[in-house]
Amino acid sequence: MRILYLLFAVLFLLFQAAPGSADAPFADTAACRSQGNFCRAGACPPTFAASGSCHGGLLKCCSKYVQQG
Repeated sequence: MRILYLLFAVLFLLFQAAPGSADAPFADTAACRSQGNFCRAGACPPTFAASGSCHGGLLKCCSKYVQQG
């Protein structure tokens, strides 16, 4: 039974994600998120407007719509 615990521990360490692997691989995605915006497939939700692209142009970068006046 102890060998089973050791096996699970080794498998967990082997399949653990490397640090920084959650970083955006696309420059446009990183630029969108660095401005506090988010990426979305399809139309942006109400009160948000498309301000650019994400994931190499496959998604839209949605930013908060600011009314002037």
